[in-house]
Amino acid sequence: MEARDFLPGDGVIAGIRADIDRYEAERSRVHRAVMWRVPVLDGLWIAAILGVAHLFNRFANANEQWLSTPHVFLYIIGFFTLFFIHGQAVKPARTLQQSLRERIMPLVFGFIEEMAYRHEATPESFARMPQEASGAFNRQNFDDVISGRYEGFPFELYEATLSQKSGKSRTSVFKGVIVAFETITPFPGLLVATRKSGRVVGFLEGLFGGSLEELKSGVAALDENYEFRTDHVEAARPLVTGRLAQALQWLNETWPEQPARVALKGSDGFLLIPLSKNFFELPGISQPLDYKADVEPMIADMGALLATAALVRKIGAPKGGAPE
Repeated sequence: MEARDFLPGDGVIAGIRADIDRYEAERSRVHRAVMWRVPVLDGLWIAAILGVAHLFNRFANANEQWLSTPHVFLYIIGFFTLFFIHGQAVKPARTLQQSLRERIMPLVFGFIEEMAYRHEATPESFARMPQEASGAFNRQNFDDVISGRYEGFPFELYEATLSQKSGKSRTSVFKGVIVAFETITPFPGLLVATRKSGRVVGFLEGLFGGSLEELKSGVAALDENYEFRTDHVEAARPLVTGRLAQALQWLNETWPEQPARVALKGSDGFLLIPLSKNFFELPGISQPLDYKADVEPMIADMGALLATAALVRKIGAPKGGAPE
């Protein structure tokens, strides 16, 4: 399907444009408010911290003016509190933009049946996603979460940032879009296709009793960039050398930023597409919103994502199709 196949009809577009017009009228007022709130609230807080620091100087050693231990603690507390203060300063802009998303999302994505939209909520399918697909993490954040049915199959799509925090360091594990869907034919175990890490994964797993075995697709370009691992070699081999390899080649052409990842576990399928951008981001509050320039690309991207998921979910289906 082409991008235009996902676009809403003229009547729906007129309704979306009317919502955008109302947003634009409010945006100008909110922009002006944020322009004074940020310097005033942030500035007052910084001035307050410096004022308290000046009082500390009365009790500090002459060689520790502005730099004594109490000063350092004050600066640390003030720095982290400033994030909260700044968040309150720009809150009217975030609230306005979020209210627009909630109004137009069901209209924009009219090709999704039974659509539900949530913001910064934990997706229901996330607990079932194998960490073998994403990599180990202990911190997760979610932005927009959309669920519904596309071409008859249920799905959940969400923006996720996953990271591993250890002490003071934090390592990014995954940032992008995850699509969870129901497979046509359940896979009797776990099969993951992930970016080749450069580590000797197979050797270490064998040495310490790991249960996942590595397979090769037979496609040189894929085997150079991907690791295929499974706990059910017999069921996985025809997929890895067949439809999964074909789907990954298509994925790399459609989403070239970083290699996409795929996981199949029972009736659950997961497609992880690393992306640096916020997928459903609107222009900043200082910029006007345009349906053609800002909304239509969002529709095309969503259509491409769901079409990709529809392709991936067919990986394990019998040749010739399968009943839905």
